[in-house]
Amino acid sequence: QVQLVESGGGLVQAGGSSRLSCAASGRPFSSYVMAWFRQAPGKEREFVTAITSSGGSRYYAESVKGRFTISRDNAKNTVDLQMNSLKPEDTAVYYCAAGGRLETFKRAYDYWGQGAQVTVSS
Repeated sequence: QVQLVESGGGLVQAGGSSRLSCAASGRPFSSYVMAWFRQAPGKEREFVTAITSSGGSRYYAESVKGRFTISRDNAKNTVDLQMNSLKPEDTAVYYCAAGGRLETFKRAYDYWGQGAQVTVSS
């Protein structure tokens, strides 16, 4: 079992920045691929970015490439999402997830956090 707790986010103006953090507890954090998904009102939960267990590889959705950066600290059991140049369409609940493989679909991830709201005002 892995427990994930997101923090950060909130209200930010378009063009601004925000940072999310996800703290993990339970089974060895360093063995998991970590990902961020998001879900806007009335829409499906979508993949944002993921990072391999070692942190050596990252993958981003096209919509956030060049603006968002995922990072992890296996010593602190945390994974962060730095979001820059935010747009109103980035408004969503952001979820941290842990899984065994770097995939872009939800069912590849076994553990999920409760979500953190990010609202970007225009």
